[in-house]
Amino acid sequence: VQAVESGGGAVQVGGSLRLSCVASGRTFSSVSTGWFRQAPGQEREFVGLINWSGGYTRYIDSVKGRFTISRDNAENTVFLQMNSLKPEDTAVYYCATDPQNRLSTNPKFYAYWGQGTQVTVSS
Repeated sequence: VQAVESGGGAVQVGGSLRLSCVASGRTFSSVSTGWFRQAPGQEREFVGLINWSGGYTRYIDSVKGRFTISRDNAENTVFLQMNSLKPEDTAVYYCATDPQNRLSTNPKFYAYWGQGTQVTVSS
């Protein structure tokens, strides 16, 4: 499974963006997918994840109520809807899949990373 992210851009505080993660490979619909972000000079940070069916999601506290992850397995796509964006959300956002469906927040358990998409939130 290989992932490609898109949908990033520059927005003002309070704005919204919808990121897409399109994956190739026929096993995509059977694996969980995570979203991560990395700001300059910082480690890659877990943002949220969705299980293979879309029936389970998990988020870090700082994005709860603002970000929503969903998926369309027929289109091999996972979405990250980001609302009420803040300057601290500025980062490169990545998606990745966990072939073993461990539902982990640790990026080391994820494979097939995309190239990332830049999100910049200005005040």
